[in-house]
Amino acid sequence: MSASLVIRNIGQLLTMNPNSGGKGDGNADPVAGLGIIFDGAIAVEDEQILWAGKDDALSEAVSLNADTELIDAGGCAAMPGLIDCHTHLVFAGSRAHEFSRRISGATYEEILAAGGGIHSTVKATREASLEVLVAQARRRLQASLTCGVTTVEVKSGYGLDLDSEIKMLKAIAQTSRQHPIDLVPTFLGAHTLPMNLRSEREKYLDIIINEMLPAVAEQKLARFCDVFCERGAFSLEETRRVLEAGLQHGLKPKLHAEQLSRSGAIQLAVELGAVSVDHLENITTEDAQQLAASDTVAVLLPGATYFLGKTNFAPGRILADCGCALAVSSDFNPGSCMSQNLPLMLNMACIYSGIYPREALLGATRFAAQAIDSQNRIGSLMPGMQADILILNSPDYRNLVYHFGVPHTQMVIKRGKKVFPDN
Repeated sequence: MSASLVIRNIGQLLTMNPNSGGKGDGNADPVAGLGIIFDGAIAVEDEQILWAGKDDALSEAVSLNADTELIDAGGCAAMPGLIDCHTHLVFAGSRAHEFSRRISGATYEEILAAGGGIHSTVKATREASLEVLVAQARRRLQASLTCGVTTVEVKSGYGLDLDSEIKMLKAIAQTSRQHPIDLVPTFLGAHTLPMNLRSEREKYLDIIINEMLPAVAEQKLARFCDVFCERGAFSLEETRRVLEAGLQHGLKPKLHAEQLSRSGAIQLAVELGAVSVDHLENITTEDAQQLAASDTVAVLLPGATYFLGKTNFAPGRILADCGCALAVSSDFNPGSCMSQNLPLMLNMACIYSGIYPREALLGATRFAAQAIDSQNRIGSLMPGMQADILILNSPDYRNLVYHFGVPHTQMVIKRGKKVFPDN
């Protein structure tokens, strides 16, 4: 085996080997599921992992030639590139003024009545050109890259009419072509009711099901269909209708579920084979047991709970102890979590949702990959997987979760090429 790239002198190599356990088994072992190799090395051929193992076994396992690029990790830790599996990256406008109003005591309802909230983002996004949306998304992705993120799921949902939703999804596709980070598109036309159709629910549902979904599918602009199943947004039955229509067009289901109130969406998610259910602040132990018996990933979004000033964080410990596949994401968006700092979210998930650091790390790699149905390609550093690699600036991988709010990225390899720092 001949390698195009070799990384040596890795103090702690986290392979996230699926055979090393890790799916919410309640195991307090601090390294279960991480697949740690001490004093490790990685060999890459083109875009894929060729070999991963002990550094002193490299010469017997892999052939080097004059063209092989050699990187010395300097004893630092390395792991799969992080995966942000729930974001709203593409939008226009700012809601900084609303944040100030909210901190000063204004309620969300008061802000909404004044023309703010999600509708202000919808207005700005509708008015923005495709080129502006792409340029802004590219700048935001740089912040994600500096955090070690190599794949980002991105939702539409700030258009709420056919042309604007298509524009957002085209912006996601174009941005993905222009930036090293891979973007995974999700259609979220059922985010909320647009202002002009607030009293015409059936009409807007008809637009989603009979106009938006066929157009999205025909143009191959999304992989998933998501619905905000919530009081004030879409009911359980409306959610079913949209997701079943999405399935008919080849879009796998996702759900915003049990965030602000309890809807009973978990049973629907499991029934429809949803790839993930996200938020989960109001779930029960019975919900967690249903999820554990399914292939649906539970996605924690602690940054949204924090940013909204709430204290009812999703019960991550219950989910993990029941045996759920557990992911953690940023929920980056202008209204409820204006941050792309995924490592900070891992810290929050440990402190406020009670999951272990190793569960948080698995939640931003292996299980985050499963939450976007990409676990056979990314999320671990096994032979044949895509060579997305994060080298930390620390010999101890735990600092990514423990030492919060500061950058820990020394280098990012994407598809076998160094993309951070920029050559």
